[in-house]
Amino acid sequence: MKKIFILDTNVILHDSGCIHQFKDNDIYIPITVIEELDKFKKGNNVINCNARDFLRSLDALSSDKMLNGGVPIDNGEGSISIRLDTSLNAIIKDNFTEITPDIRILNIAYSIAKKHEFKNVIFVTKDVNLRLKARSIGLKTENYNSKFVENLSDMYTGLKVIENINSDVFDDLYQKPYDAPVERLGTDQVFYANENVILKNGSKSALAFFDGGSRSVRLIQPRICYGIKPRNSEQTFALNAMLNPDISLVTVSGKAGTGKTLLALAAALAKKQFYRQIFIARPVVPLSNKDLGFLPGDVASKLDPYMQPLYDNLSVIQNHFSENNSSGKKIKELIEEEKIVITPISYIRGRSIVRVFFIVDEAQNLTPHEVKTIITRAGEGTKIIFTGDIFQIDHPYLDSQTNGLAYIIEKMKGQRLYAHINLEKGERSELAELASKIL
Repeated sequence: MKKIFILDTNVILHDSGCIHQFKDNDIYIPITVIEELDKFKKGNNVINCNARDFLRSLDALSSDKMLNGGVPIDNGEGSISIRLDTSLNAIIKDNFTEITPDIRILNIAYSIAKKHEFKNVIFVTKDVNLRLKARSIGLKTENYNSKFVENLSDMYTGLKVIENINSDVFDDLYQKPYDAPVERLGTDQVFYANENVILKNGSKSALAFFDGGSRSVRLIQPRICYGIKPRNSEQTFALNAMLNPDISLVTVSGKAGTGKTLLALAAALAKKQFYRQIFIARPVVPLSNKDLGFLPGDVASKLDPYMQPLYDNLSVIQNHFSENNSSGKKIKELIEEEKIVITPISYIRGRSIVRVFFIVDEAQNLTPHEVKTIITRAGEGTKIIFTGDIFQIDHPYLDSQTNGLAYIIEKMKGQRLYAHINLEKGERSELAELASKIL
């Protein structure tokens, strides 16, 4: 049967094309949502663009039927309409003392559901708290999950371990041209382009990656990169992908302390001669959703606390060199000359991303639409590295299945320009690794 979906404001801010995701069902937009979108029209962040895009799309569909019966969408049987505010229902009055915009939206949704005897009416919001409130008054409610990873347990890790490899394969790998046809591995496993492989046979082992073009596995040897040496096989794989000029997009996932950002910075500095600039960015997601405007100081002083972890990682690299070493001094010079630019991700909008080594840290706090926007802005000669932990979400409307980093990993695997590796072993310190495991 046809359903009625009532959309909350955050669904539209998350995906401006959300109305095309409900097939032949009807969509109701509470008038309070339109009022809230009006407040988000100005600005350069993704949510501001989404608000403008949606309002333009709604205006293009508008007719006298928008408030009377609905306007057909996508040439199907579904329609979209705006629902005006109504007097407060008794259940709303009795349970919610402060009538906020969220409660007004909830009141409209409740009125619609009551009219249809609570059958096939679903309130869609990404706000967990609002979903709980909706359920408490008998409303059916859902999260908006148009782009999500279905099974995290099967998520692509970028790594396979192959046992019982013939000794002749190791002989080939350690002699020029340092590769071996994949058929010689003696396995029926399917390999993705640029997938990392650990080959084993008793005491022998080798690190390699699958070259999709030649259908061979190529040897990877650990190397020191701008003073940073990989401490385990996963870090070796990550550094190899970051330094490979044939791979334009790399994702590195893993818990805190696994070396994601540090390796990306080391690779950027090692390859800086091939790029016009190094961009290092991260999304600004204030704790407890406190807006930056509430903090004292100018824009720079407000943003510094969020960017400090990036400066800390640069300091770690600098400390690998003596005070008189030119490599250590070069980092400071690159920052002063704006060859290294550290900035919030929202400030990248409008900049030219051509021949740039672009590191996006904490990418799990980006939406799928935001990561698509970043990647599609990449010009010729640009390399993009996304790092983050898909289980450490600070964004109020994202989770481990709907964040942008998980979405890239799921959708881009197997592409010849893409590589991924999940880092599991913490290398920050023995104490940090212990706390990560048992606390």
